[in-house]
Amino acid sequence: MIDTGDKTAKATPFGWGILGSGQTAGQFAADLALVPGASLVGNFSRTTANAKRFQENFGSKRAYSDIDAFVADPEIDAVYIATPNSVHVAQALKSIRSGKAILTERPLAPSHTEASVIEREATRADVFAMEAMGTRFLPAIAAAKAKVDAGEIGAIRKITAELSYEHPYDPKTRYFSRSLGGGASRDLGISCVSLAMFFLGQPQKVSGLWHAAPNGIDISSEIVLHYDHVKAELSCGFDRNGKNHFIIEGTTGTIRLNTPFTEARELTIYQGFSRQALFSPLSGPGGTIGKILDRLPVPGRTVEEYDFDGNGRQFEAIALMDAMRQGKTGSAIMPIADSISALRAINIVLSQPATQRVIRL
Repeated sequence: MIDTGDKTAKATPFGWGILGSGQTAGQFAADLALVPGASLVGNFSRTTANAKRFQENFGSKRAYSDIDAFVADPEIDAVYIATPNSVHVAQALKSIRSGKAILTERPLAPSHTEASVIEREATRADVFAMEAMGTRFLPAIAAAKAKVDAGEIGAIRKITAELSYEHPYDPKTRYFSRSLGGGASRDLGISCVSLAMFFLGQPQKVSGLWHAAPNGIDISSEIVLHYDHVKAELSCGFDRNGKNHFIIEGTTGTIRLNTPFTEARELTIYQGFSRQALFSPLSGPGGTIGKILDRLPVPGRTVEEYDFDGNGRQFEAIALMDAMRQGKTGSAIMPIADSISALRAINIVLSQPATQRVIRL
């Protein structure tokens, strides 16, 4: 579990800059107030009005609409990039070449080859770089990883995950716009793939399928990571609101990271009697009956709470600050190599022709 204690507070504040002024950027800015020793030095937006509005809302020292002036700010130690996917690479490289550490919102880049360019440039410049896969740093995820590593549910035999949020089709929005780097797999599926690899490592094989929106962007996908005797079956989509949980089945127990797992504040452990099909998070009944059964006390089923203030983005910020203060240029929990591998898996699936939907009459 990530330490959020006094060791992160130092005499010299750690300066953050934020690229972007949307909802995600705002959540990160709000969560920085929960991080000892962190200071929001500057924020950038393409228009002065938006930059000033963000500054007023979150109290940064300086607002910029000139990105070159922003990355040249000597008080900024790290840049959080929360802009459309299509500009992540250019802005990451500009920040790195200005000597700034980067924390880039997922996906790190549109493709694994472009992510490799970021890795290469960060290594060359000796600058810290990490994808903002905040899920890996949540207390509930850290607890689940510790339980799996300690053998509390035996050997993993299967992972099942879904992350789906319905969005009406509009080719101008970031969800469906090709020019903005849209698509469900990179927006949502990347979280499923990355977390599965966090527990299982690199797969031996990747398979899957995807469905196209009217403009050819992936509106949903199914991605399977294959390992020796283990599979991770992952799905995502803009075409429905899904269960949005992450389930790890072991030989002696099961862990469910409860909905939505990307903001997990609790986990449920199933052992013994509670592993019967009636109570299983996969085979048990859904709807109202399922919700009632979920609330009943069942032998062998335990719910553990891991609540936190804010949106949970403070944990990745703390991890970056701690790593940099130790002289590191990467994260052991979220190395760029993992970002590249997750993007490669998605690219493998999306490189295939789209699968036509079956319409039942």
